[in-house]
Amino acid sequence: MLDPIPTTMHQPTQNNLLNALSTDTQQRLFPHLELVAMPLGKVLYESGDTLRYAYFPADCIISLLCVLKNGASAEIAVAGYDGMVGVALFLGGNSTPNRAVVQSAGWAYRLLGKRLKDEFNQYDELMQLLLLYQQALCTQIAQTAACNRHHSIDQQLCRWLLLSLDRLPDHHLVMTQELIANMLGVRREGVTEAACRLHKQGVIDYSRGHITVTNQAKLEQLSCECYGVVKAETERLLGVHKKHKSEFGANRAAERIS
Repeated sequence: MLDPIPTTMHQPTQNNLLNALSTDTQQRLFPHLELVAMPLGKVLYESGDTLRYAYFPADCIISLLCVLKNGASAEIAVAGYDGMVGVALFLGGNSTPNRAVVQSAGWAYRLLGKRLKDEFNQYDELMQLLLLYQQALCTQIAQTAACNRHHSIDQQLCRWLLLSLDRLPDHHLVMTQELIANMLGVRREGVTEAACRLHKQGVIDYSRGHITVTNQAKLEQLSCECYGVVKAETERLLGVHKKHKSEFGANRAAERIS
């Protein structure tokens, strides 16, 4: 369980999506955000649940899992400070067949679903940004499916570690091999062997559930192309929003002058 901390240690702008919004939109949304603890293993919603909140991670990672009838599961996507959890709220479904669980402990800002939908329906900026994020998320889900089918466990582990690192403030992960195996949908023995090979190559240090990446450049070399595809598409879509935001600001300035 996370210890209580002063809310001054976190700001909504730690989340890339919230930070990317214009000042006008931030002023409307930020008063409605609530900082909440995200302890490791916390389930935000189960398959079929009606979603009440959208979550914008500040320094935690949330996994989206596909769960089968026999209880087996596999990770289809991860969200950290790069994104949000709860896309079904603005897509209109209000529920999802996936499970959302905290993969790396930390904190997140949550927003009541009704408030998110009101903003989404009344103003263009948040709508455009979240649709771009949804496109990036679809890319991640599709690439994960291809990776799990065509690439080795070693490559899958490299991709998973890199995606997690991109969503954390440092190179340290608290994660058991059993949990990693559940995320990847593979045997624990396979993850153990893959992690040992990475350790022998000087890429990671691993001890009692603590993983530290010691050579990220080498990790990227050992990974398949799936990581690069997801990263490039996410950065491209964020660039699209920055362009829209710049044009929006210029238009507002022109309106004030006129």
